[in-house]
Amino acid sequence: MSKIYTVAILGVGARGGNAYGKLINKFTDKYNIVALCDQREDRLEYYGELFGVGEKNRFTSEDEFFKEKRADLLVIATPDTAHIGHTVKAFEAGYDVLVEKPLTDNEEECKRLLEAQKKYGCRALVCHVLRYAPAYTKLYEIVNSGKIGRLIDINWTEPVGYWHQAHSYVRGNWRNTTDSAPMILAKCCHDLDLIQWYAKSKCKTISSIGSLDFFKKENTPEGATERCQNCPHKDSCPYSAYRIYIERWHQFDCPTHEWPYNVVTAEPVSEEKIRAAIEAGPYGRCVFHCDNNVVDHQTVQMLFENGITATLHMNAFTNHGGRRVAMHGTYGELYMDEKTITLDVFGEPTEIIKIDALLEADYGHGGGDLKLVEALYEMMEGNAGLETSLEASVESHLMGIKAEESRLSEGKLLLVHN
Repeated sequence: MSKIYTVAILGVGARGGNAYGKLINKFTDKYNIVALCDQREDRLEYYGELFGVGEKNRFTSEDEFFKEKRADLLVIATPDTAHIGHTVKAFEAGYDVLVEKPLTDNEEECKRLLEAQKKYGCRALVCHVLRYAPAYTKLYEIVNSGKIGRLIDINWTEPVGYWHQAHSYVRGNWRNTTDSAPMILAKCCHDLDLIQWYAKSKCKTISSIGSLDFFKKENTPEGATERCQNCPHKDSCPYSAYRIYIERWHQFDCPTHEWPYNVVTAEPVSEEKIRAAIEAGPYGRCVFHCDNNVVDHQTVQMLFENGITATLHMNAFTNHGGRRVAMHGTYGELYMDEKTITLDVFGEPTEIIKIDALLEADYGHGGGDLKLVEALYEMMEGNAGLETSLEASVESHLMGIKAEESRLSEGKLLLVHN
């Protein structure tokens, strides 16, 4: 019989509650959720009832929560700027940790975190969930098999999607570097992490260009108001809160517990709640009248110590999300989109792999969320070789930190490790 580990969750929002919390709660033979902490009482009430956590173990104050160790494992899914502080506190209290990314946009804080883990001897897993997603692990398997020879170059595209940009990076929690990491880390830390994983090498040099070009006041359509509620364009503008949150909600059969609607308002989601939220809250603001400052497009060029080169393109102005990947080796090429992996070994017939055939179930991040929770149990059992350990994740964070430094210096070529 497997050991059951107790779990506390700090931040029960879209990731801590709806994603990891619900998944962890499915594995009753492995985990038992015993404590929750969040500033919002509605979230505590909903997830407390769902996970069977009594009122005495629900906390709105993190200071009160951290007065004692409340579980074996702490899930940290708080805002980006709080990840380092909360993780260090967790280590000091003796918790093993699952922590959301990005960890930080500060190089010194990366070092501080590694030092704290070494000092207190706790285990930690970072939520770079795509390393666990079957499509990306299949790419890793093919690259390592030698079928395309020695990997030479990676060309990676992150099409954010126009409505996702508006939701998360113009109106939402990741819109401003005062409150979150820059977008190259907030959105593209997955991409940098995967590129570094496939390259199997530390990054030597990096350069980056990009800017906030469109979502600014000077691009406001004529006659537009500061909120979508009273705007004459609310039924025609593709960025209208009514079109993104109400029309799309109906198009997807009115889900009551799904992202992004459960970020806009409390669960269970209803049209009445969405309307009230966008008429009074931040998600009803015109995208040209927000306090956003993160980029809407960016390009990063990388040279790894083993000679592999890579380019990452991030672009908000796409109709659909879903990464596009091209890998070029000495004996073949690999391509991946939302639906297929295409393997072209030079001189051989093309092989097409359907991504749907790789999935065991329809879980978030292409099945990565489920596999991450399974890997988390392996960590708790003391098994080594974790793909997204703190040490492994810090490398791609350093790449993102240097990429943003380069962008702010008009593309200056920088050493990643000084």
